[in-house]
Formats: sequence, structure tokens, C-alpha cells
Amino acid sequence: MDAMSREPVFHTSGLTKIYDQGEVEVRALRGVDLDLYAGELVVMLGASGSGKSTLLNILGGLDVPTGGDVRYRNVDLSKANDRELTRYRRDHVGFVFQFYNLIPSLTARENVAAVTEIARSPMTPEEALDLVGLKDRMDHFPAQLSGGEQQRVAIARAVAKRPDVLLCDEPTGALDSTTGILVLAALEKANQETGTTTVIITHNASIAGMGDRVITLSDGNISGEQRNTRRQDPHSLSW
Repeated sequence: MDAMSREPVFHTSGLTKIYDQGEVEVRALRGVDLDLYAGELVVMLGASGSGKSTLLNILGGLDVPTGGDVRYRNVDLSKANDRELTRYRRDHVGFVFQFYNLIPSLTARENVAAVTEIARSPMTPEEALDLVGLKDRMDHFPAQLSGGEQQRVAIARAVAKRPDVLLCDEPTGALDSTTGILVLAALEKANQETGTTTVIITHNASIAGMGDRVITLSDGNISGEQRNTRRQDPHSLSW
């Protein structure tokens, strides 16, 4: 079914975000109109300062807009209070950041279990780690894992609670190309096997081919959009 005939998971209209920095106002978003659909993998491209992280944070309920509307299904996030946003993040959203934020004193299995213990209908930590190719590294501590393996633990932790939405902020930004491709392959597998709507924001245009759609942001607004008729295998990306 074509995406345009479906109800969007996210809908934003005229979305703005202004940060007040004393005598200076920083306009991070300038009237963004965007729809995201169930199960798709979207790559958002943009240079530093383009507004992509601000947009991701608003979609994830980590920040609120200054103006405009943002809806997740039938929930108006632009009017939600702190308690409602906390519940939304806990029940619906998985986050993957550039830095892994693992607990050093816990094994990979225990880092994932820290999330599954409070989720509504989670995978087991073992299932989540197997999904990202770490079946044999479950009982290793972060210091015993490479950067790419730590990031894959972070992905397992995010997908283990079976989120409706997986939001990834520069997930390969701290990795070399070979390791980054393994991380992207893990994200693609998670998207395909769980049906989670996945958004990857990056400044790296080489990643664009793996998305169903590529959305380019510039100066706080969408400056271009491309639909890929066939997604590229992350292992074939020219980094």
C-alpha cells in the first residue's frame, strides 16, 4: 500500500523551535511539515545546525516545539505535559545516540535487561542481543567490547522493549566506516524484523541509499525529499 494512502505515525505541521540565548534568538526549526509512516526506514540528512537533532528530539518527546503541531498517531505531543511525555517515551520510543551510554559495571545482557524489566511486553535480552549479532558477547562488559559492539548493545537495548518508533541520532558518528556499516546493518535488520518505524539522522550522505525515504534538512526546514524504490544493502554502501 502506498504511504500516502495510510494514516501517518507522525504528522507535523508548521513546526518551529526557537531557543532564547540571551539577546539572540536561534531558530532551530522554521515551519517543518512532515509525515512518517509505520514500518518505514527514513534517513534524515543535514549538516550541523540544520535542525535535524532538534526535530528528532521533538518527535521523541525529549523537547517541545515553540509553535506548530506534532502528533504521534492520535496523541498531540505539542500539548503534552512532562508526565505524558515521559509515558510516551517509555511506552513507544527507542533511542540510539552517537555515544552508547552503557552502564560500565553491567554486562551487555544486564544493560539490555535494565530496560526490559520496566517495559510492557519486551523481548528477552537474549533475543534482542541475538538480533544485533551479539549472541556470543552477552556476558561481556562494555570495556571488553569494541565501539561497534557497544553501539549494537545500545541498539539491542532500544529495540528490546518493542518500540513503535526507533530514533537514531548520528548512530555511526563515532565509528569507522567498516564498523559503522555493521551498526547500520543491525538497524536495518531491527527495522525489517520488528516493523518499527525507524529514523536515522546523519550528516553522512553515503547512508542515504539504505532508506525508504531520504529527507534533507537545511536551515531549520526540509529542503528536499527522495524516495528509494529499492533499499540498498548497508554492506554495499560506498562510505
